[in-house]
Order: sequence, then C-alpha cells, then structure tokens
Amino acid sequence: MLDDDAKSDLGKRLRRIEGQVQGLQKMVEEGRYCVDIMLQVSAVQGALTRVSTAVLGSHLDTCVRHALESDDAKRKAKVVEELQTVFARYRR
Repeated sequence: MLDDDAKSDLGKRLRRIEGQVQGLQKMVEEGRYCVDIMLQVSAVQGALTRVSTAVLGSHLDTCVRHALESDDAKRKAKVVEELQTVFARYRR
C-alpha cells in the first residue's frame, strides 16, 4: 500500500507526465519535426518507468515483505504468483 508521501510524489509525477502527453498531442497536431516528437515520447516513457519503479519498490517493501514474513502459505504463494505476472509483463 502506498503511504501518503508516496501518493503525493506519484501524483505530482503523473500530473507532470499528463502535461508532457498533452504537449505531445499538440506537437503531433502542429506537425512538428518527427525527431522532436520521438525525443518527447522517450522522455514520457522514462518518466513512466520511474513511476512504475517507485510503485514496485513500495509494493516490494510493504505488501510483498509482509506476505513473505507471514505464516500464511497461501498468501505467500499468491504474492509470488503476482510478482511472476508483473515481471512477465515487463519483459514484453
């Protein structure tokens, strides 16, 4: 679970990304130079990667750690399965 500081930080990051995406839309509509658009897309992708890394770090530090420290075998198996699914999606 994300704590309040993390939620605030991620909210700021996502609003910044939203602005970048709106800027991208405007660049496309204006017919801006393709390389400039591609550079902006790369910046957005990097920002989204940093958001996902922060969320994953929080998840590992809280939900996963608590599940693995518990005595509940089903809970442990579930969290491991969730991680396998997440990592499989990131490999694509």
